Amino acid sequence: MKILILCTGNTCRSQMAQGFLQSFDIRLSVFSAGTFPASKVNPIAVKVMKESGIDISSHIPKPVENYLEDKWDYVITVCDDAKETCPVFSGKVKKRLHFGFEDPSEKSGTPDYILKEFRRIRDQIKEIFYNLYTEEIQRKL
Repeated sequence: MKILILCTGNTCRSQMAQGFLQSFDIRLSVFSAGTFPASKVNPIAVKVMKESGIDISSHIPKPVENYLEDKWDYVITVCDDAKETCPVFSGKVKKRLHFGFEDPSEKSGTPDYILKEFRRIRDQIKEIFYNLYTEEIQRKL
């Protein structure tokens, strides 16, 4: 099964979701991309995922254009609708889903507060994607 996760910068939310989905089942082919990808994955996202036992330190943000010609079982957007516009994906997709998560990289405050916010959003992503995996994806494998 082939899954693409999209957001704007491809530095935090989509990278965390990719890491979690890959950890749930090695049979999944999971990719992530952004409409305006940054140069690297956010180091705090790498840190909080490592706390969960998942290493995303080798992930590299990629442009959505890399994947427009591919066929996908799922394309999932993870932007927070209230603050930004998610990318529109015009490729060949069996099922499109949207889960809105706040962008932890936009949080400001003390380093402790920012770290707590990354962890909170990481945990939300894990829960939503685990439920998707167990309730829907796993049944289709």
